[in-house]
Amino acid sequence: MPIIAPSMLSADFLKLGEEIEMINNSEADWFHLDVMDGIFVPNISYGMPIIKQMKRLAKKTFDVHLMVEEPQRYLEDFRDAGADYLTVHYETGYHLHRTLTTIKALGMKAGLAINPHTPVEMVKDIIHEIDLLLVMSINPGFGGQKFLPLTFDKIRQAKELILGKGASTLIEIDGGVTLNNAADIIAAGADVLVAGNTVFSATDPQDTIKKLKQTGK
Repeated sequence: MPIIAPSMLSADFLKLGEEIEMINNSEADWFHLDVMDGIFVPNISYGMPIIKQMKRLAKKTFDVHLMVEEPQRYLEDFRDAGADYLTVHYETGYHLHRTLTTIKALGMKAGLAINPHTPVEMVKDIIHEIDLLLVMSINPGFGGQKFLPLTFDKIRQAKELILGKGASTLIEIDGGVTLNNAADIIAAGADVLVAGNTVFSATDPQDTIKKLKQTGK
């Protein structure tokens, strides 16, 4: 069964405590936390203080996705805020190997995200340092976008690379995941599904999470 990581960007922040408890009591595995700086992506979300407060209530893994410039400046801060997985973007540029190994040295799992235009082959030389490969299935910055079909080929390419290199990297898909396409995403080789609007706009979010969890059974 896939790992299900509801994206808290789509939660109702006026009821954040209730939303966290809903995830705690659901079949979800992780909390997915999108951090945006308004520079790397054209949106601003939340940062370390909010995540630290959320950690006090949450009982599941914190999967923190940094859509920020110069993420290496904040690695220790997000560790201290409660990140279990910390994902940076390939497109942020320099010294990715150093950044990934530093994340691990700080006691977290290291994630690397690639945008839709970035070929999977760009990560082949560092795949063994990547615990989580986040394949963006939308252009990052805003929730509620439609899944890009080109992602299916990228998932298959990523799985082939991981198996070929003998790595244990998990493949995570973020953007436009729905009950209608989840089975195809898992069939292509994904391990982790991030779902925001699909979960939080549902009449029964816990039931939606349960259905996503059962995908591919």
